[in-house]
Amino acid sequence: MKAEKDKVVAISYRLRVSDGENEPVAFEEVLADKPHYFLMGYENILPKLEEVIEGKAEGESFEVMIDFENAYGDYDEFKVTIIPKANFKEEGKKNKELLKVGKVIPMQDDKGNQMRGEITKVDYRGVHMDFNHPLAGFDLYFEGKIESIREAEAEEIAHGHVHGPGGHAH
Repeated sequence: MKAEKDKVVAISYRLRVSDGENEPVAFEEVLADKPHYFLMGYENILPKLEEVIEGKAEGESFEVMIDFENAYGDYDEFKVTIIPKANFKEEGKKNKELLKVGKVIPMQDDKGNQMRGEITKVDYRGVHMDFNHPLAGFDLYFEGKIESIREAEAEEIAHGHVHGPGGHAH
């Protein structure tokens, strides 16, 4: 069976990242015993990574460098903002556990779009948050292997993502 649209593919991989000036450094490793599952053809992984995996069979290896423009884009200073501390109160009280540097918080913009922001600083001006993807501005180097491929279930195709192993429960 080949990795193609409407197939559930499981991959193991090593991801290294580079800012374009320095040698790539290790960022993440997904091992064969706990692979990453995704549904092919539904933009569940980076398009350039999916291109390299498409057509490969179980057991085949892959390797690809994806420059930052084709990964998570350039780092955008406009995605760094200061939010008033009052916006983080729960039941009228400041939530000290929530307001910690390095904490990533799910948020919504004024149009209702979901996004994740990392707290970079808390001071008298408010909560400094960075809404850039953690890998924005980095070139990505993937080395991996196709661990398994299976037919997707009708419900997975309808929802556009994996259920069951590697996905969410029904």
